[in-house]
Amino acid sequence: MEESYNLYPSKPKLKEKEEKKNWSATAFSLVLFIASFLLLFSENIQFLVFLVVVLFIHEMGHFLFMKLFKYKNVKMLFVPLMGAFVQGAKKVYSQKESFWVVLGGPVPGVIFGVVGAIFAFEFEINWLLELSTVFILLNMINLLPLDPLDGGQLFRLLVKYDHDLFLMIFSLVSSLILIATGFFIDSWPLMVFGFLMSFRVRSIQKRFMVRKTLKQRKINYQLSYEELTDADYSRIRSVVLDQNVSLQKYQDLDNSNTDMVIAEHVNTVLEIPLIQDTGIVFKMFVVLFWVLCFIAPVYLFMEFGGRFGWYFI
Repeated sequence: MEESYNLYPSKPKLKEKEEKKNWSATAFSLVLFIASFLLLFSENIQFLVFLVVVLFIHEMGHFLFMKLFKYKNVKMLFVPLMGAFVQGAKKVYSQKESFWVVLGGPVPGVIFGVVGAIFAFEFEINWLLELSTVFILLNMINLLPLDPLDGGQLFRLLVKYDHDLFLMIFSLVSSLILIATGFFIDSWPLMVFGFLMSFRVRSIQKRFMVRKTLKQRKINYQLSYEELTDADYSRIRSVVLDQNVSLQKYQDLDNSNTDMVIAEHVNTVLEIPLIQDTGIVFKMFVVLFWVLCFIAPVYLFMEFGGRFGWYFI
């Protein structure tokens, strides 16, 4: 017997975020980033300038590709003592576009660093060599296959992107590696970042458990919120509330604000399928670029560093 969807209450309508300029938020976050750095490392002004330049150019690469591919509400934010990031959203994601968005940050950064280092070696410009080294090191580190670094995003795009269990394990291992690395090199910011990552792992675990239940009950969650029927919304809402103790207190309340809070949680459970529009040749191209970003700087410093008597550990 066909189910009648009008037995279910209408799902709340999520407010679509207005497209607006976010440069004021970027400027404010940059001021906080600089202030926190100066508070702890006030003697390294030149390095701070180099760091801000490198981070801005790296994130601007992500920003421009997101704009090119029509992402909405794209904004760049700096995180004190951590780095920076760009965020945006689309209703439909393409694997090929995602590759370009991820590569758009670190690849130009490595290229800038390599070209700048060649000029610095040839003309013995110390400040340019230091700036180029920051370009190279920051972007090479960012290309390591650890979540949530760009290298981790590339790795996820190359393998099974939508596998929740894989993502949870991958994020947990990345978090432990960051904590261990920070401990052994005596870098407390890296350790803090690793610990903060553990909260992301917990969030992924909760989502994994909800989706596992939905899969067992044969409820489709691989669609956008707009495509969700009132019936499936009610089913997913029920599962979300059952597995989220902090949300259960909203269940008996009857007002639009609590409905919107629960609807937002339902929306985070949904998974918009990634359009698989890349072939093996394109993926090999990505892997080649990824590997070259590590090989080129190493070769550069081995070839030119010894020639000019400049050695780096």
